[in-house]
Amino acid sequence: MIFEDEPVPGYPLPILPGHTSPGRLERILRAGQFAVTTELAPPDSADPEEVYQRAKIFDGYVDAINATDGSGANCHMSSVAVCALLTRLGYALVMQISCRDKNRIAVQGDILGGAAMGVCNILCLTGDGVQAGDHPQALPVFDLDCMSLLSTARTLRDEHRFLSGRKITYAPRVFLGAASNPFAQPTEWRAERLAKKVAAGAQFVQTQYCYDVPMLKTFMSRVEDLGLLGKVFVLVGVGPLRSAKTAEWMRANVPGLHIPETVIKRLAGARDGACEGRNLCIELIQEIREVRGVSGVHIMAYRQEDSVPDIIERSGILRGRVPWYPGRDPQVSGPRSAA
Repeated sequence: MIFEDEPVPGYPLPILPGHTSPGRLERILRAGQFAVTTELAPPDSADPEEVYQRAKIFDGYVDAINATDGSGANCHMSSVAVCALLTRLGYALVMQISCRDKNRIAVQGDILGGAAMGVCNILCLTGDGVQAGDHPQALPVFDLDCMSLLSTARTLRDEHRFLSGRKITYAPRVFLGAASNPFAQPTEWRAERLAKKVAAGAQFVQTQYCYDVPMLKTFMSRVEDLGLLGKVFVLVGVGPLRSAKTAEWMRANVPGLHIPETVIKRLAGARDGACEGRNLCIELIQEIREVRGVSGVHIMAYRQEDSVPDIIERSGILRGRVPWYPGRDPQVSGPRSAA
């Protein structure tokens, strides 16, 4: 099933009233469809074919693909490069920008460059500290943080100028996002933190992994109380766990990650932990869809990307909708520039 809310792929698109980008992700969200996004782990390689093959796994299942930017402070192919390779094919990308490695000059250049390539979605992140990754001797930058990065991107887009005041001849047409963690302590301040990001310019957020739906409901209730439901689209993070041991390691080592003991016990008692982890992920997606104010899910399946199509298919989350991918509509030809 193909919805009219999705643009005809392959052609430059107008920005609809109330939109800030011509991208498919923004159109899906503003049309009231339940969006599905995922992450592409950049290769430790200079071979573009590795990027193409990783993206192809998600064909027909997701509305946008996050190109991570040195996630965990580990070195991989850059987010800008992954976006450059995939936007030329027509994929919808979420370009991540981490403040850890770039000053405001480089950040503003990446925003303009990404938009010029056809990137319509930018996720603004402060970034993990260098001590967490494989280059702890690296010098961190942190010229900006996620709030000031959001404000900077909005200034380029809406005021058509750099932070220096110099004018931009053609502003980036982008949909701005941020990360949110409803499950980090103190949880009672998480919604207020989100409100600050919305005030800075966030139009959508992708959350940390959710393994506790009651906690999510409490967060979303507070989000509604603050009047944010009509101002930001919330995509809840989900992902399959391989085993009880993996879950315990993540709970102990990933800041702000909450995994209830009931989840650990369920995985520990399963004959096949990876299979049970996928089943749990499917159940969570189905529950999350029914939470008031949630606009979609963001599936993070690190080193389990092959499981994403099966999880989406079995969850029924798309309800017959087929997100666009290169080759879906062979009758359509022409330049592809509406990612």
